[in-house]
Amino acid sequence: MLPKTNKIHDWNVVITVREPGFIRACELLERFGPISRTEFFNVLVMKVDDIHRIMETLREQISESPEILSYLARVVPVTHTFNFQTPEEFETKTKEIVLLWIPELAGKGFHVRMHRRGFKGRLSSPEEERFLDRVLLESLEKTETPGRITFENPDAIVAVETLGQRAGLSLWTSKDLEKYPFLRLE
Repeated sequence: MLPKTNKIHDWNVVITVREPGFIRACELLERFGPISRTEFFNVLVMKVDDIHRIMETLREQISESPEILSYLARVVPVTHTFNFQTPEEFETKTKEIVLLWIPELAGKGFHVRMHRRGFKGRLSSPEEERFLDRVLLESLEKTETPGRITFENPDAIVAVETLGQRAGLSLWTSKDLEKYPFLRLE
């Protein structure tokens, strides 16, 4: 059964599918929780109770059936979500969240990757990535555990997903990126 548009407002997983596999992706994912279309082309959202379960189950299924990746372009669970009305509110809330990850980023190479859908002309993915990179670098410097921005073999990536005026953030280590090929944060 195909999901309805805009049904889930409190999502914690963003999925991008490839065109010929839309129905297959929905069938694969619907057992993990409610799934919904969005106003954005080939983008679905879900609300799951257990992020670890969906990650591990998908990893196992993909190792048995690698063709799943031919229609499941990206699956990105997020650990923190919020709504925002303005770019300033977006920056304030993202800053609060990324600062929670200072201990995990201490002395590490990382970068922020943002996938923005909607809010065009009001939020710029590259500008917001640089803003959050600066916030993290300055905070790490203050704690005397400097980090560095790197795009080549980073120790971690901060993922920022937006759909209209809702955002979700998560932190992924290099081990996570290796273990879960469907994250595709780059």
